[in-house]
Amino acid sequence: MRRHIDFERLHNFRDLGGYRTSDGRTVRWGRLYRSDSLAKLQGADWDRFHALDIRTVIDLRYPWEIEAKGRVPEAEGLAYVNLSVEHRPYDQAEIDPGLDPWRFLADRYAEVAIDGAGELHQALETIASESAPQVFHCASGKDRTGLLAGLVLSLLGVDEDDIVADFALTELATDRLIADWKAAHPDRPLNWPGYGRAPEEIMRLFLADLTATYGSVHDYAVKQLGVDAPLIARLRTQLLD
Repeated sequence: MRRHIDFERLHNFRDLGGYRTSDGRTVRWGRLYRSDSLAKLQGADWDRFHALDIRTVIDLRYPWEIEAKGRVPEAEGLAYVNLSVEHRPYDQAEIDPGLDPWRFLADRYAEVAIDGAGELHQALETIASESAPQVFHCASGKDRTGLLAGLVLSLLGVDEDDIVADFALTELATDRLIADWKAAHPDRPLNWPGYGRAPEEIMRLFLADLTATYGSVHDYAVKQLGVDAPLIARLRTQLLD
């Protein structure tokens, strides 16, 4: 099976299948995908996307991002849910180069983990609600998408090393993400050298912060998101072989 699905205009579309869990099961291939913005789908890319038989799109962006950049094309049988998990916008191109970049981003993730608790719970409910293929995405498929992917994989029992390695696969798309930003902002300098990066350290810091605060990622989901045992059981039923 292939983890990366090739598109012309999408740079970071991946299958979350294949990871082993602590009880010896495997995340099901072709069931849950993560991506950068699906507003870029058109032409041959739309045909490739349609062939995956995805039934639900979870868009993690702000409503104003959707208004400015568009959304996945409407299609019969394709459900669309906008769950804006981030509540404190910031411009990654303008992050202070003097800051510890990975600590800075892990702290932003921690904000999302609190501010976006309701939306994250709803995302988990949506993922657990059906057996058909689904995809969730933000703009670059890196931060908001990476956070939700890490949470889902953690609740399924995937090892932390695999979770952070999956997060870091965005590094393969960094050059194309930078090129897209520069094409969209020809008159602006890209001041932060870490733009588009996704090293493992960010996700390790974030998961360690959740564990330090709540005891575990599972306990964070229970105490902060209101996730219960039946929801986790449904996630495992829908996503694991």
